[in-house]
Amino acid sequence: MKNPVTPTMVEKVMREDDFIVSKTDLKGRITYGNRIFIEFSGYTEQELLGAQHNIIRHPDMPRAVFKLLWDTIQNKRECNAYVKNLAKDGSFYWVLANVTPSFDRDGNVTGYFSVRRKPRASAVQTVTGLYRGMLEAEKRAGARDAIAASSKILNDLLAEKGMSYDELVLAI
Repeated sequence: MKNPVTPTMVEKVMREDDFIVSKTDLKGRITYGNRIFIEFSGYTEQELLGAQHNIIRHPDMPRAVFKLLWDTIQNKRECNAYVKNLAKDGSFYWVLANVTPSFDRDGNVTGYFSVRRKPRASAVQTVTGLYRGMLEAEKRAGARDAIAASSKILNDLLAEKGMSYDELVLAI
């Protein structure tokens, strides 16, 4: 299902001491969202609980970034990423996300925990250009090959810099 929210050019900027926290089950359904998450997303707690976390996915985000994130956390590793989110009213907000798997006593992944904070403006500028190029590659490639096309752009950049995505995110 396509998100019925129409993006606007209105940006919400996180405050320095804000932390957006959410938890999801293994399928990405929201099981918890703190008051800052509710505030920035514009959804009520009732609307968020049980909804897919991609309810806040902005169309300016390349699919390859989410594939990388999911591949990383499903391999029981944390992932850091710059993400542009879409609020219910169409506004957007950038975050520096840290997503980690949650484990039971036997080491099985039971869900995912995400903490997001205000990103540096210079980092947002850097990833905006990168993500724009990745999105253009996705559109040119078509739905079937979109993720591969934008992943190539990202992987080529990482190879050129000799960094992992996490290292790049934390370095900019």
